[in-house]
Amino acid sequence: MYVADPRRPGETTLRGIGVSPGVAIGPAYLMLDTGFHAAERRIAEGQAGEEIVRLEDALIETRQQIKAIQANLDSNSAGGKASILDAHLMVLDDRAFIEEVINTIRRDLVNAEGGVRKTAERYVDILAGVEDDYVRERVADVRDVARRIMRNLSGRGTDLLEQLRHKHIIIAYDLAPSDTASLRKDMAIAFATDMGSPTSHTAVMARALEIPAVVALHDISRRVRTGDEVLIDGNRGVVIVNPTSEHLTEYGKMAEARRTISEGLTASLRHAPAETRDGRRVTLSANLEQEEELGAVLQYGAEGVGLFRSEYLFLSKNALIGEDEQAAAYGRVASRLAPAPVIIRTLDIGGDKLMRDADGTREANPFLGCRSIRLSLRHVDVFKTQLRAILRASTRRNVKIMYPMISNVGEVQRANEILEETKGEMRAEGLDFDPAVEVGVMIETPAAALTSDCIAAHVKFFSLGTNDLIQYTIAVDRVNERVAYLYEPTHPAVLRLIRHTVEAGHAQGIWVGLCGEMAADPLMTPLLLGMGLDEFSVAPSAVPLVKDAVRAVTFAQAQALARTALTCRTAAEVLGHCRDLTREVAPEILELV
Repeated sequence: MYVADPRRPGETTLRGIGVSPGVAIGPAYLMLDTGFHAAERRIAEGQAGEEIVRLEDALIETRQQIKAIQANLDSNSAGGKASILDAHLMVLDDRAFIEEVINTIRRDLVNAEGGVRKTAERYVDILAGVEDDYVRERVADVRDVARRIMRNLSGRGTDLLEQLRHKHIIIAYDLAPSDTASLRKDMAIAFATDMGSPTSHTAVMARALEIPAVVALHDISRRVRTGDEVLIDGNRGVVIVNPTSEHLTEYGKMAEARRTISEGLTASLRHAPAETRDGRRVTLSANLEQEEELGAVLQYGAEGVGLFRSEYLFLSKNALIGEDEQAAAYGRVASRLAPAPVIIRTLDIGGDKLMRDADGTREANPFLGCRSIRLSLRHVDVFKTQLRAILRASTRRNVKIMYPMISNVGEVQRANEILEETKGEMRAEGLDFDPAVEVGVMIETPAAALTSDCIAAHVKFFSLGTNDLIQYTIAVDRVNERVAYLYEPTHPAVLRLIRHTVEAGHAQGIWVGLCGEMAADPLMTPLLLGMGLDEFSVAPSAVPLVKDAVRAVTFAQAQALARTALTCRTAAEVLGHCRDLTREVAPEILELV
């Protein structure tokens, strides 16, 4: 335990977004990487060839470094996450990117460093202006690769974090994904950055490596010096610079208590049902992005997969993949979890990721454009290929299909027609599949929620995707730090849409689940229970805490909370009632959120 130095400046508390849980206390290491702004110079026309040779050598060295980081990830506890760095290799293999660097060297007569910087900045400007979470987060990938190339061009190829010889908390303006991936857990015990979002690759890597992390702190890199003592609470998104002795003692006890509670819940609840004290049973499933996460699904006691994000199969290769490869991947997941259900969501992605329109048109706002089910219905051949693959994996009778981003009943009817056509073609070919495979839809637009009574007649289940439902309802970009404060899951409008959807589904005799981040917040669990939800699908590691919240309350208490919440006028008022009930029935949860 560190003891605050009385000669240091007073304590400062900063609040950001906690993206990886845990508490860490230690000296700061301020990471100042000037690689993206490496010195550039003008060259004579005859020197362009030499600079291109330097560039090619740096590209080879950069590829070797990234491959080495991936090998290190595969050998440690972050198994399955090495594929995150495939995006970096894709940039290195992107001939359009490399050719543009070469053309910039020749056209502008700048050295290789200048060619890389100018090209990377053009790419960054384009990606940063696209209103799509996934595309904008690729900005970090491009910056990271460019930074590494320029480090190697300047002869400073060694990772900055490899310089650490003692345990530190990393402070930076931003951390590239490969920087996070190269962290040594015995030396880098946590990190905090000015920039970042919960859905970035860096956040995913931090959670995979179980390193506490807080992002979106705005100016921590200007407030902290190397050697300052720093306390990071990744659960609450709090960073304390030069903490007092009292705070050090308080957080030390808190960290130990959290660890004890979390481990106890995982062990004691793994095989227990998600059932309230008065007998109301719900299904508690897991969200799945990659096949490698199946171990966690089983470890934490989830009852199958409530959301298999199939697009990650495509994004990992940045291309369309064939029927056989898809069928094999879906089949392995279904077989390993059988007889537990596996709900496979069809492609939830923008067309700009996988294909270009014949006319080369670029959408001004792809987040509201041709994506998800709209893309599938536009490219029926791609949709049918995926449906065939899912049907081939359905032979164990535990696979379900879910359409994303529905906005009207016509989309559901057309998708179902294509599904029936696909089944007919497969029957004619003598292929085996589950003819009664269940079909559901994501309710993640206000239009779908308000017309859920019309849609319910055409499906077997609903799954509320609250991440998008919230931002579309409130008209707020959840990763835009300037308006993030408006992103409120307990906003009265959101609650009314959820209630309407549940009632519409139940009136038609279908079950209703929720697979957004709201489902993983145990403070919300009694509220959602009281609204009548039948299923929760969350990240595997969130299963024990949500299950504890379910088992701590009676259904009658949950219903009373829901009735009260639906009369509230503000999101804060609703959240206050949720906290009050949690404090009464499961106070241990407040120690972990």
